[in-house]
Amino acid sequence: MTLTLAHYLVLGAILFALGVFGIFWNRRNLIILLMCSELVLLAVNMNFVAFSAWSGDIHGQVFVFFILTVAAAEAAIGLAILVLLFRSIDTINVDELDQLKG
Repeated sequence: MTLTLAHYLVLGAILFALGVFGIFWNRRNLIILLMCSELVLLAVNMNFVAFSAWSGDIHGQVFVFFILTVAAAEAAIGLAILVLLFRSIDTINVDELDQLKG
């Protein structure tokens, strides 16, 4: 059995839906919100790579490297902010982060 473009697109759509569902379903834990946003980005990257391989053009795969770089920086900064919030407020519950209001 050969994997076609549709298999990769369906898998990317499932991962994207899981990420969006996780964002809307769990709005309390900041770590889970970061993980779900990364899942959405990885699903989009999978679709870029699938379309790039299907069309025979390498531009989609090059674009994925830029997205992965930005996603890694976003995750590092997000986790650093999370650690600072936990040290100062002693919680990562999004509902209890009312001290950030201006």
